[in-house]
Amino acid sequence: MKRLVLLAMLALIHAGPVAADMLPGYDRFDLTADHRARPVAASIWYPAANPTYRAPVGDGPIFDPTFAFIGPAIAEGEHPLVLLSHGSGGNADSLGWLTSGLVANGAIVLAVNHPGSTSGDSSPRRSVDLKARANDLTAALDMILADPAFAPFIDPHRIGVVGFSLGGATALGLAGVRFDGATQDTNCSTGPDAADCVFFRLGGVRFADYPGFEADARDPRISRAVIVDPGFGGAADPETLHGALAEITLINLGDADRLGAADVGPNGNDLANRLPDASYVEIAPGNHFTFLGTCKPDAAVLLEEEQDDPICTDPDGTDRAAAHVQLIDAIASGLDL
Repeated sequence: MKRLVLLAMLALIHAGPVAADMLPGYDRFDLTADHRARPVAASIWYPAANPTYRAPVGDGPIFDPTFAFIGPAIAEGEHPLVLLSHGSGGNADSLGWLTSGLVANGAIVLAVNHPGSTSGDSSPRRSVDLKARANDLTAALDMILADPAFAPFIDPHRIGVVGFSLGGATALGLAGVRFDGATQDTNCSTGPDAADCVFFRLGGVRFADYPGFEADARDPRISRAVIVDPGFGGAADPETLHGALAEITLINLGDADRLGAADVGPNGNDLANRLPDASYVEIAPGNHFTFLGTCKPDAAVLLEEEQDDPICTDPDGTDRAAAHVQLIDAIASGLDL
């Protein structure tokens, strides 16, 4: 297990006459996938060849938006491609801080809103289907590599995946790790309040009843994987670990405030030591929610009033924007950008 050294990077500045090329390009599209009854909302962030018009992406009552140029031409050259899987109840646009940071490192980032586990459409029964989530990204990859507007600008030998929380389990699946439903059911019976159990228990889910939780989701085109605070690490099938993608980077957020269910270190499920040649990064202070976007001034109060999860509340001493800089650097390193 190797520990990566985290280096700070300069933050993106607002677009202006001199820094216009600093903003990423951004576009949306509807993804048609055989395993879904309806189109899947997808988006792509990429190095822009020129400015178009500047617009906020991911703006809402909780998170600060990220600014991008909408639909510009793509910068010349072949770029690494990164697939991005959001967490339970999340969405791709709210992770603009990360996608724009990876674009600043030269990558194209392709993301989807996973049906059944995205903002406004999140069900325990549908969220347990890791195979369907992985298939969303495999279908998006198929589409973008066949798109004459984007394919010439993608290096097909440098395709990576990044996943957070439930998206971390999704990304592990794409990297060849499989999960055991009976093991997860046992884990949840002994620790029913674990973060990767509560939501599913409220939906009456038995993981062993869902083939999509255990199915093989590997995509051999993926050569790099970075996993942040993943769910279900304790249910990873040990027989699949040594055959999984080598040199996966695993990242945990927080120390004393770390989410126990997502702890892949030696005091948790130790997935970082069980995977072949994995690298392990700890970023603290912080907690699981520190990965989410920076919040608007009244967001924490609004969430409290709505009795929602405290996704804008970080541990004392945490600078969420500074943690994002560290995360971008660690993720870019893990992807070899």
